[in-house]
Amino acid sequence: MSDVSLDDRGRLTLPKEVRERYGDRYHIVQLSDGIKLIPIADDPLEALRDEFADIDKSADKLREEAREAALDEAGR
Repeated sequence: MSDVSLDDRGRLTLPKEVRERYGDRYHIVQLSDGIKLIPIADDPLEALRDEFADIDKSADKLREEAREAALDEAGR
């Protein structure tokens, strides 16, 4: 963990190790007790493909299973 400060123009410089690991673009999420930086992939679609590469089901099948689970949970 590193401590960083804003400069006089409000800019934050992330340590080189952080930039090398997570990249140069971030989404800022405001929380009740602080902020969170979420890295944005250079190619978001490719990142999604990589994340779900091991899923063998189609989007339609996943959607149907989620719908069925929600109906069951609601006491259908």
